[in-house]
Amino acid sequence: MFAGHVGAALAIARVERRVNVGVFIAAALVLDMVLWLLVLVGFESVNIPANFTTTHQPEFRFPYSHGLIASLAWSVLAGVVAFAGFAGPPRAKVRGAVLIGAAVFSHWLLDALVHAPELPLAGADSTKVGLGLWQDMPVALVTEAGIVVAGLGLFVSGTRLSRARAASLVALSLLLLAFTVAGMTIAPPPPSARAMAGSSLVTLVAVCALACWLGRLPDRERSA
Repeated sequence: MFAGHVGAALAIARVERRVNVGVFIAAALVLDMVLWLLVLVGFESVNIPANFTTTHQPEFRFPYSHGLIASLAWSVLAGVVAFAGFAGPPRAKVRGAVLIGAAVFSHWLLDALVHAPELPLAGADSTKVGLGLWQDMPVALVTEAGIVVAGLGLFVSGTRLSRARAASLVALSLLLLAFTVAGMTIAPPPPSARAMAGSSLVTLVAVCALACWLGRLPDRERSA
């Protein structure tokens, strides 16, 4: 799931319109950025199975990025960083920090919906969970599209961005949905796990940077 995480971030951003929506998008994608970085340095792994062209589902061993306890820890850490970085009165900082933490943890919840039982509750050898919605790919993709559309609806109805910036974020979200559908249906297998990790990490960083640039608010809107 890629576009669905962005859709969830857009919905959460609707609650706190003074924060750049790109920050929420980055928060919702941070677990995957951690995953691919840890794959590149060898602390986690991804396997491309022989039936990838049929399932389009790699197999993961990712306790430090996608374990339940680890995801909660990353969520708390993101909230602490947000609290330290946000300006304003303490109550507003706490509100923003809690929402950033929620955006991070929304990633684990959505992944638990679609992944096979491979998300560990704690360490690598602990009980693994996952509802496996990807086993019924049409239903999974319709569900993801619904999350994106719902997130966009909430975001657009409450955004303080200019029409051009809001339209660009809508276009970016729909483009990511198209890439997600293609990746889960017709994309060829990646040449290697390392190539998959590197290209995925670069893509995530680029998307987050673009979203943050598009989501910039005028100073008067951030303080309103």
